[in-house]
Amino acid sequence: MFPIVATEELVPRVRLYRIHAPRVARKAAAGQFVILRVDAHGERIPLTIADWDAAEGTVSVVFMEVGTTTTRLARLKPGDVIADLCGPLGNPTEVENFGTVCLMAGGFATATIMPIARAMKAAGNRVIIVVGARNKDLLFWRERLAENSDELIITTDDGSAGRKGVVTEPVKERLERGERIDRVIAIGPSIMMKFSSLTTKPFGVKTIVSMNPIMVDGTGMCGCCRVSVAGQTRFACVDGPEFDAHAIDWDNFMARQRTYIDEEKRSLEICRCPTA
Repeated sequence: MFPIVATEELVPRVRLYRIHAPRVARKAAAGQFVILRVDAHGERIPLTIADWDAAEGTVSVVFMEVGTTTTRLARLKPGDVIADLCGPLGNPTEVENFGTVCLMAGGFATATIMPIARAMKAAGNRVIIVVGARNKDLLFWRERLAENSDELIITTDDGSAGRKGVVTEPVKERLERGERIDRVIAIGPSIMMKFSSLTTKPFGVKTIVSMNPIMVDGTGMCGCCRVSVAGQTRFACVDGPEFDAHAIDWDNFMARQRTYIDEEKRSLEICRCPTA
């Protein structure tokens, strides 16, 4: 059992949970994830590690309340326990002094890029962070992002904060001006990562994305998290979760993400039923 130490609603439907998991906290690194199960009857879902404290023995995860498991997870309070938490899983982000690193985050992936930004900054990189959301009410951790970057750019779809537009636009403008960016890391919804890849590819900028496919065991045995990379089948849980964005078959990946939409809707309806 893994006790929940603290919870916080960052923005509507996006929550941070700090969970007591000392062995995971001792080994965690930027870019890795955990797989958790709410209770003995729950499904296993992957969540990226947003932060950790080895001395305290805690790991923090951020999730959006959108499906059955995250809805059930959101009902838990400090002092409640999570049945299973396995990790850290996946390969850590490749961190070295690349020069100028641009981190792009869409939606609640802000939490995912935070430890990466911190690690890149510590390695001596100039760090540019571009964060996008639909509106200002869905933005969080702006102060923390600013502290761990040399430049923070905010974009919103409606222009209510920062500049109006999407995260790819300021990056494209800089590349068109000839500004040097040595590496891009884009994390967020699949469509956002796909268009980030399309934006940087003409300029030959190495671009890394963190893939979030359907996942079951997290050990490479089930094959559910397969991703086509440069024509080869790779498993996000053991070969990733980060891959070269320009080598991914995005159409195949996004089609596979829609495989269980109907089943997920029915499951969520049952979960939200007062008698469930």
